[in-house]
Amino acid sequence: METNSYNWDATTFFENLTTQNLLARANEFRFCRVSGMDGFQEALSSMQNTKAFVCVNEVSQGYTSLDNSPRTRRVKTVFLAMRHNIDDMKARQNRFDTLREIFRQFMTVLIKEKTKLEEHCIELDRRITFHEIDEYFFSGCACAYFSVAVDVHTDLRYDENEWVKRFDPR
Repeated sequence: METNSYNWDATTFFENLTTQNLLARANEFRFCRVSGMDGFQEALSSMQNTKAFVCVNEVSQGYTSLDNSPRTRRVKTVFLAMRHNIDDMKARQNRFDTLREIFRQFMTVLIKEKTKLEEHCIELDRRITFHEIDEYFFSGCACAYFSVAVDVHTDLRYDENEWVKRFDPR
């Protein structure tokens, strides 16, 4: 049975955006891979000398749809963070402005990537929501995140070669 060999590596995509974006470079954003919110908090806590972060959650959430054109959805979460003096609310607001602009600039490239992916039957969800995390999440850091949902055609044809002969699921 033939499988779809083309796969979109969201982690590498956002790592490249981080290293190639002029605003991210000017603000010394560092890319890292994390596992969920706990990993994100750990990354922030352990990197006291880093000013700003783009972290991609290595763990995907998702599902498989069993409808007429089966697809598997994977959701990648991207965290953005910038440090500031804990009591400086003006600096905090400036950091959020920068995070919003980084998000906007990343989306300008993602929209071009979406067109390329569609040639390989990979679809990005058109709606990407940006969330700012409140001040109590991690003191002294403006934090936000967004998630990118990726749908890939999934071949769900039964292949008897994958099963013990005479397998009957009933």
